[in-house]
Amino acid sequence: MSTISQEIEKHIRILVRPLKDEEGLDEVLKVRLTKKEYKLLKAWAAQTPVAQICSKLNLDEQTYGELSTKLIKKLNQEKLKQELMF
Repeated sequence: MSTISQEIEKHIRILVRPLKDEEGLDEVLKVRLTKKEYKLLKAWAAQTPVAQICSKLNLDEQTYGELSTKLIKKLNQEKLKQELMF
């Protein structure tokens, strides 16, 4: 099982400083992401199978793909990256 910070590091292109601790990340992510995006990131961190994620979040495959893309783009926005790092 990976952590939120490990999952974020997988999807962010360039990190110039270390990420905050898990509590700090949760605070920022809950404010900056939609509920579905946040739940998707948590499910990725828990290594939940895609089919189970889709079922849990009531998504079809296309919507899952769109949501995933949107989430990764959001994680790579400079403003959000600055908030996630020390």
